[in-house]
Amino acid sequence: MHSTPRIVSDVMTHTVAAVGRGAGFKEIVRLLEQWRVSALPVLEGEGRVVGVVSEADLLPKEEFRASEPDRPVRFGRLADLAKARAVTAGELMTSPAVTVHADTTLAAAARTMAHARVKRLPVVDDHGLLEGIVSRADLLKVFLRDDEDIAEEVRHEVVSYLFPAPLSPVHVAVHDGVVKVTGRVRDAALIPVAARMVRAVEGVVDVECDLTGPHRTPEAY
Repeated sequence: MHSTPRIVSDVMTHTVAAVGRGAGFKEIVRLLEQWRVSALPVLEGEGRVVGVVSEADLLPKEEFRASEPDRPVRFGRLADLAKARAVTAGELMTSPAVTVHADTTLAAAARTMAHARVKRLPVVDDHGLLEGIVSRADLLKVFLRDDEDIAEEVRHEVVSYLFPAPLSPVHVAVHDGVVKVTGRVRDAALIPVAARMVRAVEGVVDVECDLTGPHRTPEAY
């Protein structure tokens, strides 16, 4: 097998809106609106990512705006209160930033995004310099892959690899990302392996594996 999984550089956005530590609150809000994004990387020096400022970091400013000055704040909300009083990206940002490299697989990037509960990840080089950004929408682009492209990969990378000499032709059909594989093969033990490998092909939404093994012959008495 020789197919390689798609990586972040295949889908990431190279033109990225970003701010420095000293960017003011209103400048951040304007950029979020202008670029129609929910977060901005915060850079220092030659473009090293030191944090991310998001809508969630800005909202405490509105939440605490009309609160009573002498009203006690629960311990768990002290960080939000600090954000409410912040005025620059350096004070508002979440740091360190959760980032990925351009050669990270889409699956690994999706796991990182899910675990960190973020909607987008700055893409950095080995020195932490910003190279782009990858969003949830970018990671979902893999499911726009053409059905026939998926079918060809399944035929060449799964069927031909596992079943080079099947008992009957193995047919592969794909509709809206759902792969259906039918036929009779010599080794029934490989059928669940085939199903797992097909499911791992990028762009596959679901798998219907109707492969069967060889007929059993009655034992002689």
